Amino acid sequence: MHPRLLKTFLAVARTGNVTRAAQEVNLAQSSVSDQIQALETELGVSLFTRSRQGLTLTPAGEALKPYAEDLLALADDARAAVDATKAGTAGSLSIGALETIASARLAPWLAGFRAAHAGIDIKLRIAVSGELLRRLGDGEIDVAFCFERPAELEDAGAPDQHLARRTVAVEPLALIAPPGDNHVDVDLATLAEKHFVATETGCVYRAMVDKAFGEAGLGKPRLAAEAGSIDAIAGLVAAGAGFALVPRLAVAAAIERAEVAELAWPGPVRSADIVMVWRRRRVQPPALKALLEQFQEKCATVFRPELRKNK
Repeated sequence: MHPRLLKTFLAVARTGNVTRAAQEVNLAQSSVSDQIQALETELGVSLFTRSRQGLTLTPAGEALKPYAEDLLALADDARAAVDATKAGTAGSLSIGALETIASARLAPWLAGFRAAHAGIDIKLRIAVSGELLRRLGDGEIDVAFCFERPAELEDAGAPDQHLARRTVAVEPLALIAPPGDNHVDVDLATLAEKHFVATETGCVYRAMVDKAFGEAGLGKPRLAAEAGSIDAIAGLVAAGAGFALVPRLAVAAAIERAEVAELAWPGPVRSADIVMVWRRRRVQPPALKALLEQFQEKCATVFRPELRKNK
């Protein structure tokens, strides 16, 4: 079973759709269909049941899936082990992150890391959290930095056991209001009557808001608008569209410029975890190993710049 066929098989299994799988693996739809047919011919079984609703795994497909994942992971481990024997080879490192985390936390630290490891070629990829985890699972990036995703946003309802994760920071949430609004801190009953601007359902930022409201006993927020980015949310709040609850690091500049007003959030959920996620491997590539080691040593100062000033 060629790894290329297994990668395509897993893409179809994840998406249940040849078109979306083709986009994931950068192939034509016909090539995806041909590869699935070739794998089924090799194994002598049907791997998918085809219906109007899409493609679902047959019992044989379900049996193959965990082995396909392990075989691809083992191939990556073998490649990493070989790379680790190449004397003088520093390698490359592909890092994925949410835009707010990349700009506010990672960028200054990565400059220092690059200076200490001049031979490592660093690529920083920006994407939403779900896309980051998909790229990580497919081996397109080596490590991802994002906010912890609630279980309801996970495809299988539980974290992928092939991924390791470490909480690297706890970021406070900020309740922001239009600059001309009454800046007296409000209680939960008052907030229940306010309109909010939030990202769309399914986004990790929206999940933070829903969780904070739910655990405060407020149900779902009353929405004035949905926006695709935190910058857009801050702009809408500044224009008077409503309130918003977002990670403070994403709107710190807008608060400092007095474009929006910051109020105290009275609910019990007042922070969100930033996690570093990477694939479990028997042997980590040298470049990723260097990052993990240095990050573990200097984790606090990476995400808390004020600690560097006090040293």
